[in-house]
Amino acid sequence: MFVSPAIRPAHRKVFEGVASRHEMYALFNRHSRSPFDDDRMNGTRYVGEWFEITEADHDHMFEIFVPLFWRGDMFAISEFLAASITSLFFALTIDDRSRWFHGYCDLSDRQSPDRMRSEIIARESRPVRAMSAQEKLDHIWSTTGPDFRGYADNRWPADLRNRQIVLVYPSAQGKIWKLLDDLTDEEIAAKLPVQFRHLDETIAA
Repeated sequence: MFVSPAIRPAHRKVFEGVASRHEMYALFNRHSRSPFDDDRMNGTRYVGEWFEITEADHDHMFEIFVPLFWRGDMFAISEFLAASITSLFFALTIDDRSRWFHGYCDLSDRQSPDRMRSEIIARESRPVRAMSAQEKLDHIWSTTGPDFRGYADNRWPADLRNRQIVLVYPSAQGKIWKLLDDLTDEEIAAKLPVQFRHLDETIAA
């Protein structure tokens, strides 16, 4: 079920549900073992990813980091992840309910924070809870332990190297590494939490 990077949404929800503080820090580090290639060095690997957090963690991050800017319902921190990529935190009202989010934006594009804000609101205002195919893969990657996920190395064909891989357990083969994008529907269902397996699937996030 390969999803071409060329058709992946510019802004992507990478975790379903509200992240706990432990989960939030794990999500900050979801690419910590990625190769030091151009995508990591220039921040492309991170930019556009977002997820929901608690009010307490939103306020905690505001207290421990010096904001680069703070306007209305969002603030950016002054510590850049890579190039012009940094963390933005949002306090949004969606369907008359207060919610809080973190995302990575490229501040070389001055409109990117407002676009992310708009896309989060649009995504979270859907009347029916659903996950796109890409969101399911991103959630699996986000919640898989570091010993059970990795990146294709020189043992893989050259055109597949540096792509995300995860361990799967086909009954006849014990365990094997497989490209995240190539997981079958059955393998995706097995790796998703039970409450997410039967959500309606959307075409795009």
